[in-house]
Amino acid sequence: MEKSDLLELLGKRIKKLRIERGMSQVDLVARMQGNIDTTNISRIESGRTNPTIYSLYRLSEALEITMSELVKFDVKE
Repeated sequence: MEKSDLLELLGKRIKKLRIERGMSQVDLVARMQGNIDTTNISRIESGRTNPTIYSLYRLSEALEITMSELVKFDVKE
């Protein structure tokens, strides 16, 4: 699996979880700790950037899930 494919899967997972919770990207940013803006969330959700482990932690906290739940998706090679 290519890096870009993995980032796309992660982004789709984050977007799905955000939408399931009825949150906009602005809502998600407001719930996160630290400096991040909607442009960064958009890039993560579209798989165009590789979030740091700390960003993943902040995303999981904002979505009220564990980090393992955040990255729980099927990876098929």
